Amino acid sequence: MTSNPELIRTDRLLLRRVGPGDVRSAIAVLSDPGTNRFNPAGSPSAEQAAAMLVEWQAHWARDGIGYWAVELPETGEVIGFGGLRHHELDGEPALNLFYRFRPRHWGRGYAPEMARAAVEWAGPARPDRPVVIITDPDNTPSQRVAEKLGFAHVGDSRTVEGPVLVWRRQEATMVT
Repeated sequence: MTSNPELIRTDRLLLRRVGPGDVRSAIAVLSDPGTNRFNPAGSPSAEQAAAMLVEWQAHWARDGIGYWAVELPETGEVIGFGGLRHHELDGEPALNLFYRFRPRHWGRGYAPEMARAAVEWAGPARPDRPVVIITDPDNTPSQRVAEKLGFAHVGDSRTVEGPVLVWRRQEATMVT
């Protein structure tokens, strides 16, 4: 695993730092109602999705980590976004693991593959911050990914959108 979080290769994916050239893909992925099925705030508009991309670029510039554009290396298609971002959860520093993929790529194991790379990078690079996954209580697909990664439901919290489940990485080995 590389110590450089800006570019990580997995078996099937290229995870790279987001940039201004990703705006069309960000709008397509982030404003798709399917990718926001469990988002209490609903689907962002094209303008809001573009603003999210700008915010993610600022996280990279400020924190040296952030969300990646997730590409299929053989085609260069951006199939989603995901990665880690500094987050404060109930007053404690953490790394929030996030991902959104184009619906036509669901069910192929890309989310766990991307997430596994993020967790493997974070362990040695940011050992002072636990990796957490924050999900809507009804988001069972995301909860299954969390379980595959060796995360356990450790409690509940609230965001401005409402109640959420908090998952944290346990010492158990990730399921492949």
